[in-house]
This record gives sequence, structure tokens and C-alpha cells, in this order.
Amino acid sequence: MKTIVLGVGNPILRDDGVGIHVANQLKQYVNDSDITIDEATTGGMNLLDLIIGYDKAILIDAINIKDAKVGEVRRFLLSELSSVHSDNPHDVSLQEALILAKKLGEKNIPSEIVIIGIVLKKIPYIFGEKLSPKIARSIPKAMKMALNEINKDIKISI
Repeated sequence: MKTIVLGVGNPILRDDGVGIHVANQLKQYVNDSDITIDEATTGGMNLLDLIIGYDKAILIDAINIKDAKVGEVRRFLLSELSSVHSDNPHDVSLQEALILAKKLGEKNIPSEIVIIGIVLKKIPYIFGEKLSPKIARSIPKAMKMALNEINKDIKISI
């Protein structure tokens, strides 16, 4: 099974880049030609282009959930979300991009898209690459969840 793990976010907007931090650390533990670990600083149609051709996609990103604590890590399927809106007024959400791709006949869409979300209360628009302490402490849990998703029996001590 070909799997892609994408850390999503903006690495220069502090906590918004947490998905990229997780993906970069995962690279140290995964060495399998069927698993691609990469980063994405984009969404919507461009994100769709990155996951086409894989059987499974695991997206690690900062999320905002009202009833969750900052730094909490949650797993859900993209299909479980009722609606996701793009933050970019010039792009569509990944869900909308998937619907369009299917209507246009695309056959190489991952059969499973998993989101591993690290909870932020709001996306910080403060420049910097360093994560806040609460968000940085969530990285080990997000890594373990991602490793579980790729079905690897990798023992890590974090």
C-alpha cells in the first residue's frame, strides 16, 4: 500500500507549522519505499495534486476545535468532516477539490484520508519558526499516531 504522510502548515507562522515539524521528525523513523513523508505549505487543489496516486494519505496539521484543549491531538477521517472551508479565498478546500476531481473522472484518489490534528485555538499570525511549548509537547503523540496509521511496528522512545 502506497502511503503519503504530509505535514501541512506554514513553517514561518510558529504553531501553524506544527504539521511540518512532525513530518520532519517522522523521517528519522520511517525508511520504507512505499511510504512518502513530505511537507505541504498549501491546501485545496494543490494539496490534492500531492496525494493523487497514493492508496492512503495522512495529513498532519494544526486544527481549531472549540471543545478541545490547546495541544490536544485528534485523529479523524476527512470523510467524517461535515465541511472544511479553505482559508484562501482563491482556492477551494481539499473536500471540494476531491469532489471536483471525482466528477472529472480522477481514479487515483487515496481510498483513505486521515487527519491528525494538533489543536490550536487560533492560527497565530506571528512570524517565527519556533513552536510554543504546549504545541511542541504534542509532537510525540502526533508522531505515534502517524506511525500507527502507516501500520509500522516501529518502536520509538520519545
